[in-house]
Amino acid sequence: MGTEVFRKDEIPSITQQHSRLQTEIFDLLVIGGGATGAGIALDAVSRGLSVALVEADDFSSGTSSRSTKLIHGGVRYLEKAVMQFDRGQYHLVREALHERKCLLNIAPHLNTVLPILTPLYSWYQLPYYWAGLKVYDWISGGSSLRKSEFLTKKKTVQAFPGINQKGLIGSVLYYDGQFNDSRMNLSIALTAAQYGAAISNHLKVQKLLKDKKNVCGVRVVDTIDRKIFEIRSHSIINATGPFSDVIRQMDNPLASSLVAPSLGVHVVLDGDFCCGTGMLIPETDDGRVLFLLPWEGKTLAGTTDTSCTLNESMTPKKTDVEYILRHLNTYLNTSLCMNDVQASWSGLRPLVNSNKYNDTKSLSRDHFIETSESGLISITGGKWTTYRKMAEDAVNTVMKQQKKPFVSTLTENISLIGAENYEFSLSKKLATLQGIDEDIACHLAHNYGDRSWIICSLMEQGYGTRLAPGYCFTEAEALYGIRYEYARTPADLLGRRMRLAFLDHSAAEEAAPRVLELLKQEFQWNSSKLATEEQSTLDFLLSMHC
Repeated sequence: MGTEVFRKDEIPSITQQHSRLQTEIFDLLVIGGGATGAGIALDAVSRGLSVALVEADDFSSGTSSRSTKLIHGGVRYLEKAVMQFDRGQYHLVREALHERKCLLNIAPHLNTVLPILTPLYSWYQLPYYWAGLKVYDWISGGSSLRKSEFLTKKKTVQAFPGINQKGLIGSVLYYDGQFNDSRMNLSIALTAAQYGAAISNHLKVQKLLKDKKNVCGVRVVDTIDRKIFEIRSHSIINATGPFSDVIRQMDNPLASSLVAPSLGVHVVLDGDFCCGTGMLIPETDDGRVLFLLPWEGKTLAGTTDTSCTLNESMTPKKTDVEYILRHLNTYLNTSLCMNDVQASWSGLRPLVNSNKYNDTKSLSRDHFIETSESGLISITGGKWTTYRKMAEDAVNTVMKQQKKPFVSTLTENISLIGAENYEFSLSKKLATLQGIDEDIACHLAHNYGDRSWIICSLMEQGYGTRLAPGYCFTEAEALYGIRYEYARTPADLLGRRMRLAFLDHSAAEEAAPRVLELLKQEFQWNSSKLATEEQSTLDFLLSMHC
């Protein structure tokens, strides 16, 4: 603590990271490589702590890659705050709106401002929704993106041509942020590595180690090569989201459940129904809200909210997909069916357990921090947009636990990897100077920022072929993921580094053989290992479509 922290350009190899994990004693070990865990690692290492992070699967393999892709305060949470006089929900919205602006600043290549309209089909709805969104603007204060406004029927149709015009009187338009969630998560983790954190995916915690009564480390297994080793640390944070209770009960088998997991389903539709503007469906027949959003040239819709268990299949249920389509058909001038769905996925939300409510859609998205008798710190709840504040609170807890001199968080002003030399004209420069297709140039600029030049260099070496017709993902991007972003399996690449599995199930199946070849080439897989990965890839892709 107290020493100046330097940021390096290069990313250590996975071998280098594993060497450090086995030989050093860290100030802090983070279990979980989702948004919260990665955020904690970055916050802690930038404050001067020596930090390790392990993730059982891949960075952002769970909840953090399966969001609605919005960075927002939460219009629905604001409604609860007002209608139920809930100060907790109000503070959550206010905090999230501040964090929304922060995320747009620290990763401008990954985050954009998105207009979203709420259609109105009766005049009595107008004052209710207009007033609500004006309160949303007011709470935003200096973090406001743009002011909400009423749109006439004509302007509504111009903004969203595919809307159902029967009975439409207009809409209320407001602005929130949109992002690529898994790449944002990965960027946070990689930035932590640049600052000196020892991080690794595919390391599953088998056991918590204790010195007398206090936790002092973990035993992990590498799920790729099955090697087992121990990692030592003075403090441990459990940031495993929906799986928090698994680690808590590893510490204390009698610990009561802290998390009430909720299952949310999203679908991706062929084509862009939105034309650059999202739609908020304010209330379904069972009291939920649905979003219809433009995303990566497709249309993203969701989400459901159903209580579940951790053992539940992640393959979306047909009934949930049909539920989403049925409500979309009410608001669109076309009739959608299952054949229009190109991909669908389920994600678990780590809602904080409460006996006050009977259903998960009523539970709070606010976060909760607990320290056990052995010193294990667990953090759960919260929402993607507030990951940075959650990380700040968690690291403050570590500093108190270790009685360190207090150092304020720095992450509000730390540009994430790819953002340091990013400029909004980057895509044009890539297309002009590198001679690559404009769609690929735009894709690289908005997903990799100033790291795009490395991918262009790989394309010049003969890896410029697209992995699937009609999509921007190239062999070079896959190689970059392997060499610079710790991708170790086809699912790491097709699901999290590139989003093809989330966009088009069939296209991902088409790209999988070449992705497997590249991984085999880079890691020198034998035929047995290749066969194992082929089956794992098939299982993953089957889970991305009902």
